[in-house]
This record gives sequence, structure tokens and C-alpha cells, in this order.
Amino acid sequence: MALLYPFALAAVLSTGLRAQTTADAFTGSRQLLVAVTPSWAAVDGNLQRYERSADNKPWQPVGSSIPIVVGKHGLGWGSGLAAPASAGDPIKKEGDGKSPAGIFALGTSFGYADAKPFGSRLPYLSLTPSIECVDDASSKFYNRIVDRSAVTPDWNSSEHMRNTGESYRLGIVVDHNAIADGSSAKPVTNGGSCIFLHIWQGAGHGTAGCTAMAPVAIESLFQWIDPKRRPLLVQLTADDYARLMTAWHLPTVTNLPAR
Repeated sequence: MALLYPFALAAVLSTGLRAQTTADAFTGSRQLLVAVTPSWAAVDGNLQRYERSADNKPWQPVGSSIPIVVGKHGLGWGSGLAAPASAGDPIKKEGDGKSPAGIFALGTSFGYADAKPFGSRLPYLSLTPSIECVDDASSKFYNRIVDRSAVTPDWNSSEHMRNTGESYRLGIVVDHNAIADGSSAKPVTNGGSCIFLHIWQGAGHGTAGCTAMAPVAIESLFQWIDPKRRPLLVQLTADDYARLMTAWHLPTVTNLPAR
């Protein structure tokens, strides 16, 4: 999904930007989250934060590596700022239990608190009981977060975001299969929806398609991410990271997860 505005300003909270060229994807970005798993089927991986002072400056690591989990069926190439799939690679689809691989912008934060916590600079959505993320591909609200009380529901399936226990107490939207606000285009049907960074249930417990981590790690992202610095998520297998690291000018990672 993508940049979501404060909920009072819109009944439907849409998502961000569809694919650019890979060369353009990193232009202007000063913050980078790199999530790497050992293989397409792996659930566990690591996330490292980086920052840089200019486009022509090297990425510098920030803090320690963060243990993560991805989808219960691993990764598949998603729809974001770049996703260079090779023949035979898995492709992210609705309901496949895979997290999207590629380069993605980050959108709003959300949570159960009434106001944004930790001095976060991200836009923030307080999850009331009527807020849902629509995963019904036949709905005109597909892959959007909506307030059920403010629209006419046309979907048969959605995530009731306040009813997810600890998972969505804190989260950040990942702009996967997303459309620019105001565009007449639509997300790719069955391309996957409702992708977030959120709180995990522990190592080895894969998600429905999100990337999850410990509460303290999500809290650190809330404090660190600055939307003015155009933060990006790069999510890849170790083999693809090694293949794309030079072409994408990614930070050198010497301890990529082994298969």
C-alpha cells in the first residue's frame, strides 16, 4: 500500500506509487531497510537499517541486525518500485502466504493508540473497530484500508485490523501492488494486498504475507524512519541480493544468510 493520510481527511486510504525504473527507484532516498532471507521458501531472515547523506554517498549501517519473519511460504516477486523476476521465480499472488520481494516505498504507520507513539514522524492511523483492509480482489476497494462506517462495503473478505491481537498494535504499510493517490488505475487483480511491517509471534512463525519482528524492533523503526528522507524497503533472497548488490548500488553485506 502507500502514503495514507490522516483518516479524518478521507474515507478510503489509498496506496502509493507503482513501478519506476530501477535506476530511479533509489534517487533521493536517504534511509534503507534491507530484509534478506536465505531462500525463496525460508521464513526467518534479518533486517538491517542503513542511511546516507546524498545519492552519491555510500550506505552506512544503523544499529544492529534485526531478526524477522516473512510469509509462511517465503517470498515471491511483488509489485513495487522494482521487482526484476527471472524465469521460474515465484511471483506474489493474493492469498499465497508469500511476502513480496523487490523495492518498496513505505507508507503510513498505524496502531491501537489514539495518537502516534514514540515521537514518530510517520503519518499515523489509529485503528478503530471499523477500520478494515480489503483483500477481496473483486472489490473496488481492493488493497485499501477503509473505514467501513464511511463507505458502502462491496467486499466479502477483509482484515479487521483492530482484531489481530498483538500483531497490529504497531505497524507500517508497505507499498506493494499500490496505486498513486488520485489515479484512476487499479491494483493488479489478485496481485496481493494488505502488506505491512508489524509485530511478530516469534521466530519461525511465518505471516500471511507481511514482514514481522519483535515489538522493540518495530518501536525502533517508528523512532527512526523519517518520511522526508524517502525510506525504502529492499526485500530479497540472499542469492538475489548478491546478484543485484552492485547493479543497485546496495550496501555490501558480508554475512548474507546461508541456505
